[in-house]
Amino acid sequence: MKRRKTGSSLLGSKPVGSKPVGSKLAVLLVCGLLSSAAGKKPEPYAVVAGTVFREDGFSLPGASVTLLPKDVPKGKKLEAVSDARGEFAFRVPAGAATYLVKAARKGFKPAEKEASVSGEGRVDVTLLLSAESK
Repeated sequence: MKRRKTGSSLLGSKPVGSKPVGSKLAVLLVCGLLSSAAGKKPEPYAVVAGTVFREDGFSLPGASVTLLPKDVPKGKKLEAVSDARGEFAFRVPAGAATYLVKAARKGFKPAEKEASVSGEGRVDVTLLLSAESK
């Protein structure tokens, strides 16, 4: 009757005359990730965030929210959908800029507000959508 060896794995096994490869590979992978992350400095940003509400004061999930740079005619348009609590957030470059925030949802009149950013930080916007009359 032949006995099987137990407790050996592919990464930890050592065939006769060779060295373990798994641990060296893991060390090289970790060193590579650390060195690439250490060389990059995160770019500064600001946050334009807020909540979409209905007229009765309840939050409005599922609203389409659009952020447009106001001063740049062909600026990049950002889009999001309000979450279960009616909240949304956009990351924008730090610096002085004015944005137009628009919210819309079927069955409601759209709303829009301006948001001015000056440097890093957070700007909060509250949008109130009124129900459309039938």
